[in-house]
Amino acid sequence: MNSAFEKFEKYITPTYSPKQLFVRGSGAYLWDDQDEKFLDFASGISVCNLGHAHPYIADAVCEQARKLLHVSNLYLNPVTPVLAETLIKKCFDGTVFFANSGAEANEGMIKFARKYGNAKGKNEIISMDNSFHGRTLAALAATGRAKYRAGFEPDTPGFKQVKFNDIEALRSAVTDKTCAIMLEPVQGEGGILPADREYLKQVRALCDEKDILLLFDEVQCGMGRIGTMYAYQSFGVEPDALSMAKAIANGFPMGAFIIKRKYHDVLKAGMHASTFGGTPIISRAALAVQEVFERDNVLENCREQGAYLMSELRRITAKYDFVKEVRGMGLMIGVVLDFPAAPLQAEMLKQKLVTLTAGENVLRLLPPLIISRAEVDEGVAKIAAGLEAFAASRG
Repeated sequence: MNSAFEKFEKYITPTYSPKQLFVRGSGAYLWDDQDEKFLDFASGISVCNLGHAHPYIADAVCEQARKLLHVSNLYLNPVTPVLAETLIKKCFDGTVFFANSGAEANEGMIKFARKYGNAKGKNEIISMDNSFHGRTLAALAATGRAKYRAGFEPDTPGFKQVKFNDIEALRSAVTDKTCAIMLEPVQGEGGILPADREYLKQVRALCDEKDILLLFDEVQCGMGRIGTMYAYQSFGVEPDALSMAKAIANGFPMGAFIIKRKYHDVLKAGMHASTFGGTPIISRAALAVQEVFERDNVLENCREQGAYLMSELRRITAKYDFVKEVRGMGLMIGVVLDFPAAPLQAEMLKQKLVTLTAGENVLRLLPPLIISRAEVDEGVAKIAAGLEAFAASRG
């Protein structure tokens, strides 16, 4: 056994079960310790949206590392305010809080909603069945998948879930204690399930009618993944706050949430904090990401390659009865199966293609947004070969 796996088993808490060791990456590719080359259609769970070892980002980080790494948020650095301005100019007008992860960003957004609501005598949050908002306790209570909460009871109070894309179920759940509605515009872990555009418009109208905050979790579906910088822009519905993480710094740990300008003073000095949130080094990585998006027309490439990949996947899967649907937006795509997806994911790894699963029966595909047409064709060929081999093994 590889010594890395031996050390993993001996010294790392076994909350993961990795099946492959990778030692380097470049663009859309990864290499293992035997120098075998893999095409990456996972992007580190939509983290490396600009691919691996991007030279522009690497250079920016190295330059910043020689200047200033950390001073804490008790003092100001010159990089983080520029990043905040850049993010806001591409979003609705507001203010940013920087954190370290998606769960932490969601926790902060929940605290914002509770602070706003408690001043009005309400503090309950409605989220969606099948949702995923993180592994910390409040984010877990908001998550609409009971299996993630099992064994960690009691649940943090003040949350309830309703059926996704069902406006009547949502209306029925709203009470005079509801302070916020929280949802993913495209459910990721739940199975690559986009919200219905008209549904989101109705949710926005309901929130306006009842003085309820609308919170979007864009941790996975944001930062260009579905073809717009922020996921809400693909639906034409503005939330009151949104969270982001994963791809914001292309592999460096950062999360954030943006609050509309009219709510910017709900959280005042001393009410929320994060020691490592928005440090100069991570902020410089995130700023470099934004610069690459602008310089290289990344969003246009995402939309173009995503439409092509979706079309090709529908073509090659049409002959398999066990493939029920291909769905998604941009380069956030799910191949829906009539059985658990893990065995097919394992077959794809044999084809030197890195993929993910979602919602138990969905093969999840999240290629880097910089992927070329030739690399998409290579991925389609690997998926076709994997499907054929898997179908043959089923008899």
